[in-house]
Parts: sequence; structure tokens; C-alpha cells
Amino acid sequence: MLSVEKLNHYYGSSLTLNDLSFEVPDGSCTAVLGRNGVGKSTLLKCLMGVLRIRSGAIMFDGHDITSAAPYVRARHGIGYVPQGREIFARLTVEENLLTGLAAPARAIPPETYEMFPVLQEMRRRRGGDLSGGQQQQLAIARALLTKPKLLILDEPTEGIQPSIIKDIERVIRSLTERKEMSILLVEQYFDFAKVLADQYIVMSRGEIVLSGDGKSMDENEVRRYLSV
Repeated sequence: MLSVEKLNHYYGSSLTLNDLSFEVPDGSCTAVLGRNGVGKSTLLKCLMGVLRIRSGAIMFDGHDITSAAPYVRARHGIGYVPQGREIFARLTVEENLLTGLAAPARAIPPETYEMFPVLQEMRRRRGGDLSGGQQQQLAIARALLTKPKLLILDEPTEGIQPSIIKDIERVIRSLTERKEMSILLVEQYFDFAKVLADQYIVMSRGEIVLSGDGKSMDENEVRRYLSV
């Protein structure tokens, strides 16, 4: 599905991503773990074309997207929920969701509200009036409406209350069990990543220092790279 080969990125003369190589298999969840500042969000922005890489290759679903614009990557089927969610605060929940649909569509599919019941209850409320957890659910639902082949999530549990973390976990698990899309999940919350990851990579100082099968993820080994 997604293949990254020897990806390098610089901010000025500072190397921020160093020869990253990994794959996200079709229909699976790959977790990227690491403490703040190791390059996780930079990696996702490079994958989406928001940041330009210095060297390396990115292949997605048989297409070389290394130099493709962000909208081209989206058209190929990559959905992205950035850190901070970036919903439209002045639009209603329903209007936010409609931005994820193709232009002719004017109705939200029922399954969206079945997946996120709180959004139906609050569909007339402005996005900026929602709690952080509700905004995160809105951002994920909006991305899913684009029908992505790969969904990229940047720290979806950040600043979210435990009950909503469980709701998000349920949705991600449901998506991976259907095998209809791949998920690339960036996280610092070990327990959340552990229960969802089919495979994982751990980053430190812009490099991959650990990787493996999600079921064999060793808590003590991984936590060494998560603690400050």
C-alpha cells in the first residue's frame, strides 16, 4: 500500500528525518511511536506533500507520489487528520462533514453518524463550540468521508478524555477489521497504540530505532523512547 524508501528531510541545514524506510501493508494499522520532537509529525507532512523531502522515494498504491502535490495524494486515496484537528470552527458539524464529500453530495451517509453518534446530536452546533474530543471525532469522520485507502492520524488521543479515546479506539479497530483501508497512526500513548497496531516503528532523533509486529511490541523497550 504505502512504501517509504530512504526518506530524508532537512530544516535548513538540520537533518530531521534520516534515511527512513518502512511499509504500511494493505488493510492494516501501523503505529509510529516516539516522544515529542523526534520527527513524527514532520514525517506525516512529508508523506502528504506539505513538506518537501531532500531525497528518498514514496510509493502509494502503485504510484510514485514522491513529488506529487498534496491534492494529488488526496486524490490517490490518502486521508489525513493532522495534529490539532484543523476543523472549521465557524462552520457547523454538518457543514464540516460536507467539506469531506464530493461536490454534488448534499447528505451525510447514515454510517457516519452511526460511527460517531455524538456528531448527529450536535450536527447544528458550530465546530468551535465542541470539546476537544468531539472535534477529534469530527476531524476523523470528515477524513473518512473522502473514502481513503490510507488514513493518516497524527496523535488522535492528544488532550482527549479517556471515554472518547475508547470511542476512537473502537472506530479504528472497526476500520482495520474490515480490511477496507490501511491506517498510519502516530502516537505517544503506548496502551492505545499497542491494542491497535498490526506493526509498529519507534522513532528517535529522526531515525527508526525499533520496529516489528504489533503483537510482539515490548512495553519496557518501547517506553524507553517515549519517556522524557
